[in-house]
Amino acid sequence: MKNNIFYLSILTVLLISITSCKTREKLVYFQNGVSGSDSSVVNTSNYTPSFKKDDLLSVVVTADSPEATIPFNLPATTGSIAANSGYTTGNPERVGYLIDENGMINMPYIGGIEIGGLSRAEAISLIEDKLGIYVTHPIVNIQILNYKVTVLGDVARPGTFKVPNERITLLEAVGLAGDLRITGNRKNVLVIRDNAGAKTEHRIDLTSSDLFSSPVYYLEQNDMVYVEPNGTARSRSSLLVTTSGIFISLTSLILTTISIITK
Repeated sequence: MKNNIFYLSILTVLLISITSCKTREKLVYFQNGVSGSDSSVVNTSNYTPSFKKDDLLSVVVTADSPEATIPFNLPATTGSIAANSGYTTGNPERVGYLIDENGMINMPYIGGIEIGGLSRAEAISLIEDKLGIYVTHPIVNIQILNYKVTVLGDVARPGTFKVPNERITLLEAVGLAGDLRITGNRKNVLVIRDNAGAKTEHRIDLTSSDLFSSPVYYLEQNDMVYVEPNGTARSRSSLLVTTSGIFISLTSLILTTISIITK
């Protein structure tokens, strides 16, 4: 009888271990480590955004003579974000230069400047060259005022999030949305990106470290992240809890019965 009790105890432990492993496979991120199976370090430090159509840019010009820069600096607005702005977080809105459908902005005296598709450094160099005619030793600073990403689907807090520093990873966006719910599909997260008017789709497995080398590891302005629900996850979870509860109850009943009989 004592052997029976021992074997039943072992069986209970094994069942709990198996169900725990299954849960881990579905929920844990980076199951093969953060550096990939070959243990090589993935370099993600060189990301820089490029400017796109409909980006609203703050262009601030400084120079040896502050008076000479006045025509090129748009007035700043004050105040805070309106409660109905539709954004979860971010900075107050400011006046800026809007990139049109041709990738152009229009600055006083200079006229049209094509900066769509350029990096920040490239755009700054171009504008400083053109300002050199009117301003001595110009220094230009550019910031995207409407840099935002959207996270939808099976997450705790779906919404649109402003990104003040213009640099956000897929994992950070998921964090802003409160992480995936337990029923969210971590193996098939969809990132929708707009490239020159064409929508592209990328499927990402958050349980694999391959996401660090994905072209959408760093999100671009206006990217949309969608987490699809795992249709069977909730029912399986409920079934697992119910089955485990029944098994443990039966095991307890059997052990109690055996204990009474052997006394």
